[in-house]
Amino acid sequence: MRIGLLTDGGYPYATSESGLWCDRLVRGLAQHEFDLFALSHSAEQEAQGRVPLPTQVGRVRTAPLWTADEDTPGTRVPKGLLARMVTGGGGRSYGRRERQRFTAHFTALVTAVCAAGASGAPGGDEAAGATAGAAAGSGEQTDEGRGAVGVADSRFAEGLYGLAELARERRGLPAALRSETALRVLESACRAPGTGRIVQTAAVPDLLAFAREIDRVLRPLSLDWYDEESLGAVDLCHATSGGAAALPGLLAKRFFGVPLLVTEHGVRLREHYLAISDSPLSAPVRALLAGFHGLLAGEVYRQAAIVTPGDTHARRWQERCGAAREKLRTVHAGMESGRFAALGESGDSGPDDTLVWVGRIEPAKDLIALLHAFAEVRKAEPDVRLRIIGAAAQGPDGAGYLAHCRALAAQLFPDEAPDAHAVGDNPVSFEDIGGAEVRDLPEAYAAGGVVVLSSVVEGFPTGLVEAMFCGRATVSTDVGAVVEVIGGTGLVVPPRNPKALADACLALLRDPERRARLGAAARARAIELFTVEQNLAAFRGMYLELISRAPVHREADAVDADGEPRPFATPPEAQVQGPWTAIAPAPAAAADRTPGWAVGPRAVCTAARGAGGGDV
Repeated sequence: MRIGLLTDGGYPYATSESGLWCDRLVRGLAQHEFDLFALSHSAEQEAQGRVPLPTQVGRVRTAPLWTADEDTPGTRVPKGLLARMVTGGGGRSYGRRERQRFTAHFTALVTAVCAAGASGAPGGDEAAGATAGAAAGSGEQTDEGRGAVGVADSRFAEGLYGLAELARERRGLPAALRSETALRVLESACRAPGTGRIVQTAAVPDLLAFAREIDRVLRPLSLDWYDEESLGAVDLCHATSGGAAALPGLLAKRFFGVPLLVTEHGVRLREHYLAISDSPLSAPVRALLAGFHGLLAGEVYRQAAIVTPGDTHARRWQERCGAAREKLRTVHAGMESGRFAALGESGDSGPDDTLVWVGRIEPAKDLIALLHAFAEVRKAEPDVRLRIIGAAAQGPDGAGYLAHCRALAAQLFPDEAPDAHAVGDNPVSFEDIGGAEVRDLPEAYAAGGVVVLSSVVEGFPTGLVEAMFCGRATVSTDVGAVVEVIGGTGLVVPPRNPKALADACLALLRDPERRARLGAAARARAIELFTVEQNLAAFRGMYLELISRAPVHREADAVDADGEPRPFATPPEAQVQGPWTAIAPAPAAAADRTPGWAVGPRAVCTAARGAGGGDV
């Protein structure tokens, strides 16, 4: 089958964890064809070039979510747009009917956004959710506000798909989204009764800033991917994240009936809430963006046939945002285990006198608490050492945090020497992977008898899984998906509790047999749940399940290049006698009972028009 892989800011450009996961997926499912539809976020990203692609990648379509003027704060709407509206791609003026359609659809969309802002943002747990709820411009959520969310969902979908259809016909929308007409519609929606107090205070600069953000996020609506040769030619769309990456999948389902599968290892809505809390944007803009992204996430989850969170932590967020439980299937991100096999199978539980921490040095890892915990460990076991292995996170914050940790280590543990004539040594060392002492990751985990994770914020703990592959006993803080990953194979303590962290480390350092038992159990659990093979098997099964529900209807795809029939080109249900298998539209009374996969493209379009979906 042909898979349309939708990426956002990653594959085929980046070599990040997301990019590596996509590459493993494509290479591991070599029996399928993949078309890549990639959104990029910066010129620097595109300048880095693409990673080598396997032969099963048929074609790559790319589109930027950035332009030169968007990167400049305070961008003004061009003068020509104040007098008339033009399309972004074709350069042709909108006629009167198109202007009316745009105004109606954009009004529905921004009215829904303002209503969502008045009723609070979804996903209200943790600090990010609290920030978003405050930004949504509502002091409290009433019963009326909760009821307004359902209305907002409906109006948002009406406006989004209406704009998508107009963009498809007129070859783009960006200039229209930043026109004077759009700003007037947005201002009226913000001032309407029932909107949040913060939203109602939006001034002209706030409206311009929000228009810029909407223009960027809705850029996929204006792409030329929605025809029979692009997304219309795939059998299944697989979005590797929510948000903008899933928009082409929503439209492929809308225009061609292509099923949509959404994978989120980290919930994009949560990432947005965390990002806007530290952004320089004003409170009204943050409120509007929180409402918009919350509604977009809800629509993606409703339209997706299957949603695969990377862990239970992500799954809870998706349920909060409206994902139906029957659609959710947790699929852990698969990791390569082969390079850790030698250490994991050796049965060595590691040195009794060394703790090791491995990862990226940044404030979220809370090395300050780890150093204070190690001070407690040293009081009980003076010969124990701590090896911190990893590089600082990019940027001044990472370098500054590393310098702070080094200074604290020097203060807590002055250099020690066995006698007056020897050079002193500090029991805490900061090391990089790739040096003479630590050549690679397996050597980093082999350096300690206990691997420690001290984070206060964590998603899926990749380093913890690596330690499990190595057969190491672990002590971790209870954050993110740590408990889900560890199961009963390691010790878990509350975050920001150096005393508890120290007690757990001492318990394992003093008991080599227990370390060996926990390490063996951890390796067995990781091999069972977190390998690339397990990940590929899960998606292989879901691909076949979805394509069997929505078989290919295009005659051109009924046979392959050699003239042989393609699998699932003709559904077996089509051979069953009965009116419900007919391609022609069913009578109105029977339309609700007709399965979507038993209806041809013409009937699907007709049904959509009858349901108020407009021209398809």
